[in-house]
Amino acid sequence: MLIFGVALFALMAGALFYAARIPVAVQQPAPVTAASRAATLEVVSHPEFTLPDIAGVERSFSEWQGKHRLINFWATWCAPCRREIPLLKSFQEVHDQDGFQVLGIAVDYPDAVSAYAETASFNYPVLVGQDDAMSVAESSGIEFIGMPFTMIVAADGEYLSTYIGELHQQQLDSMVDVLTMLDRREIDKDDARTALDQL
Repeated sequence: MLIFGVALFALMAGALFYAARIPVAVQQPAPVTAASRAATLEVVSHPEFTLPDIAGVERSFSEWQGKHRLINFWATWCAPCRREIPLLKSFQEVHDQDGFQVLGIAVDYPDAVSAYAETASFNYPVLVGQDDAMSVAESSGIEFIGMPFTMIVAADGEYLSTYIGELHQQQLDSMVDVLTMLDRREIDKDDARTALDQL
């Protein structure tokens, strides 16, 4: 019995030693690519909204689908807002054929905006609202802290970023660079958001 027990023990020890030498196939995780990273990101589309323009005609945000949109929130009583307008007009003129659209949203009274528009000669659409206009910003998670501020929405309707404060040519040029790289697929939406958030 003792001999049988020793033989069984030796057999089991040999089997374990042999099993320990068998290579174990370890499943490697799939490499993280831009496409797989983008698939895991939450897509934040800008909600559809409708606001009247200066003439009182209801306009829907989807009218400008297919263009990168710079939604500029401003008011007639806001000095930095007024300083931006010539710059935004120039931007619209230069980049109109490049897939960019400036969209002004006046957080103000319609009469005041109409009177100001007579001398401002806007070359981009201006929508008007007060509480409704702020609801547009808040729907994208923006906390209202003052004006001006500009929301950046990609051509497919996905919200990318918001620039708080007065825009200057440098910021507008950088926005064009980032969105152009996005169009060329040189960067993905996550990279675009990061770059725009750093302006």
